[in-house]
Amino acid sequence: MEISAIVKSSGAGHVVSVRTDSATQTLAIPGKDSGPGSGVNGGEFLLLALATCYCNDLYREASRLGIPLSGVEVEATADFPGVGLAATNIRYRANVSSSAGPPAIADLLRQTDAVAEVHNTLRSGVPVVFIGDLP
Repeated sequence: MEISAIVKSSGAGHVVSVRTDSATQTLAIPGKDSGPGSGVNGGEFLLLALATCYCNDLYREASRLGIPLSGVEVEATADFPGVGLAATNIRYRANVSSSAGPPAIADLLRQTDAVAEVHNTLRSGVPVVFIGDLP
């Protein structure tokens, strides 16, 4: 599976799209009110990626384990100490609504943490490589 994201920003507008393999979606992300660029910053999107990944994976793993879920709330937070500096103190938490007992929910949360792909990508320290201008 190949996943990509594209941001096209100019005085004429701001368009954001994502693609997984051949399935493309356009997202309604506003441009900045104060000028060119995105109205949502990269740090916010990074934390959204963590929260979204864990949310979706909770539903996937709950289904696999036979645990009914009626709702999920995930919050991801980090500190960004300055321009050009990596995020620190990345953390997240989840609240799961379910008729399952606390031990089953605790196990679901632990198992999901172990398989959450975006989390594991950051934990592994995968290199990010600039490949140049688009053609």
